[in-house]
Amino acid sequence: MSYIKTKGIIIKELNVGEADKIVTIFSKNKGKIQGAAKGARRPKSRLIAGAQLFCYSEFVLFKGKDIYSINSCDVIEPFYEIRNDLVKLTYAAHINEIILDCVQEEQPSSRALQLFLNSLYMLAKSDKPPEQITRVFEIRLMAILGYTPSVMGCLKCGKDDFKDFAFSFKHCGFLCKQCMSDDRYALNLSEGAARAIHYIVYSNMKNIFNFEVSDKILIELRKVSKRYITDRLDKEYCKLDFLKNFEYS
Repeated sequence: MSYIKTKGIIIKELNVGEADKIVTIFSKNKGKIQGAAKGARRPKSRLIAGAQLFCYSEFVLFKGKDIYSINSCDVIEPFYEIRNDLVKLTYAAHINEIILDCVQEEQPSSRALQLFLNSLYMLAKSDKPPEQITRVFEIRLMAILGYTPSVMGCLKCGKDDFKDFAFSFKHCGFLCKQCMSDDRYALNLSEGAARAIHYIVYSNMKNIFNFEVSDKILIELRKVSKRYITDRLDKEYCKLDFLKNFEYS
């Protein structure tokens, strides 16, 4: 019997039978895979801790006829802080849904996995606004998937001072004030928002969250990110709408 060892994070769980689970793992070596966790819902199961949603573990697996079977899992990071906070959990569920849609079966994507883990870590351990973490995740993920927006400067004339820029969804990038006539539906941006988008796309992954933005700029990032990801993936993501109920309560 051939075993493999890989690190991965649980991105979906399904209860089956009286005590079993089928989990979807975003793994380092195999991309998105499914694994059977026999008895994982029993209180004394050795799999109970590592077979939880958002738990990052090292797995020992063997390939069955249709799916992998989980022989063992050693927890690396459980991300308890996310599961114990409704707001953080909602944002994590949102980015998790995007990952489920974008990661392919048996196709490793180390950069997407690193971004996902970094984003969950920031949600769990930092005081950064969850929305800022989420918008950074969305914009950078689109670049990783091959949908990099043209944000080095104006995509028409090359102007690169980031002043009086707009984001063109038609052309997938920045237009300066002089070139905006080419897309009258382009979204006007402050200089701070334009620079933030440029930073998110091109900064080193280790430093991607190392910046501060005002609430006004965060609103601009939201408008760009939501529309851009909807256009690229042809899907509207609505989990964050749940939080609107709390904003006005």
